[in-house]
Amino acid sequence: MARFLIAVWPSDGHVNPTIPLVKMLVDRGHEVTWYSSTPFKEKILKTGASFIPFTSLRNFTGSTLNEHFPKYMKLKGLKQFKWGVRNIIGGTMEGFDKDVNKILEEFQPDVLVTCPTYTGIIPLRLRGNPIKVVCIGMLPLSVTSSDIAPFGLGIKPIDSPLGRIRNRMLNFLVQKVVFRKEQQHFNSTLQRMGLPKLDYWVFDAAVYYSDVYLQGTSTSFEYPNRNLPSNVRFVGPFNLTTPAADFTLPSWWGELETAKRVVLVTQGTLANENFSQLMIPAIEALADKDVLVVATTGNREATNLPTNLPKNVRVEKFIPYSLLMPHLDAMITNAGYGGVHYAIQNGVPLIVWGKSEDKSEVSARVDWSGVGISLRSKQVTAADVSKAIDQLFNNPGYKSRATQLQQEMRGYDSYTLSLQCLEEMANIKNEVTTIDLEEKETVDIA
Repeated sequence: MARFLIAVWPSDGHVNPTIPLVKMLVDRGHEVTWYSSTPFKEKILKTGASFIPFTSLRNFTGSTLNEHFPKYMKLKGLKQFKWGVRNIIGGTMEGFDKDVNKILEEFQPDVLVTCPTYTGIIPLRLRGNPIKVVCIGMLPLSVTSSDIAPFGLGIKPIDSPLGRIRNRMLNFLVQKVVFRKEQQHFNSTLQRMGLPKLDYWVFDAAVYYSDVYLQGTSTSFEYPNRNLPSNVRFVGPFNLTTPAADFTLPSWWGELETAKRVVLVTQGTLANENFSQLMIPAIEALADKDVLVVATTGNREATNLPTNLPKNVRVEKFIPYSLLMPHLDAMITNAGYGGVHYAIQNGVPLIVWGKSEDKSEVSARVDWSGVGISLRSKQVTAADVSKAIDQLFNNPGYKSRATQLQQEMRGYDSYTLSLQCLEEMANIKNEVTTIDLEEKETVDIA
């Protein structure tokens, strides 16, 4: 049997998709150690893996950024993104490196399993450490190419000579001008650590420094790229839809069967401090339409929602996607990568709006792939949502395309493929043919 070290970004959107894979490794008899922040300790221990906490950096999570990085939450748009790249993503690199180097020495794993935002891989590779690294791609793919615009701009590709010229110009502008200081920040940190500069553009580092990069989607939801590195493998979404047996259905659940149409409105699991960004405009837009609106608040209290909600709105803190998705005719969301894939896996067309983190890239892919509509306005209004929902319901092409990608994604078995890859990397003869995923417990997020 082999030893695996898990080091993924400490947020629900990165930890939860990794849990089923870790359980499978443990069930196969492998020794697994998971390095993360202490709020995830209980969840990690339930997988059967050992837990090692952060010691050289803050015990933050994706949901505690306001507490640990208050300045980040006060910024907006590009300024927020750039500050986060320098101070959160880049700011954790040295701490990750100190902790993981010690763990590598003591645990001596065969394979290190990471994610795109785990920056500890950069000094590891620049130092020449030969450990095998598998990266789980639970974000839109970032690989600099003349075929696609730079990551973060949310610009769809144009397959033409003119489009490739545009992309080369944008890549130069973004890397040498807009994000020049961010690249310099990483290089300055590396210099302080006694290491050479990055070999690659910082947003591409996770791909090029990994031995295998497991992209968690299907090819039809990712832009065509003739410069795609050979280590990238498409394995399908890292989402299991095992029903949450202990969830108590709300009293109105029967209305899902009788409603003409059902629309879910959500701002994901983290971006729920200001419901006026998307949820309130969506509720206002759907108030006079013949639909049942289900609004989920990401486990937050609905105190900043209007008290006099329309009669067709049902608000819950949380509903497992595995239970709700089969009833949906549309989903309005802030473009989280996991939530968008849950919708596509259930053939549900989308309306998306997202400006932070990777969400502009997810939104662009929704629009480009034809599975939904991206709201491009800086501030969403009820009129924006009303126009989009009418377009979505009046054009059957969105539902048809969502169904096409649903079928394509069913052709993947992401966890079995990932398990096979990890065991191959550890030089374990893999005899996995089928795995009953329905028996695997998972964490389901709405």
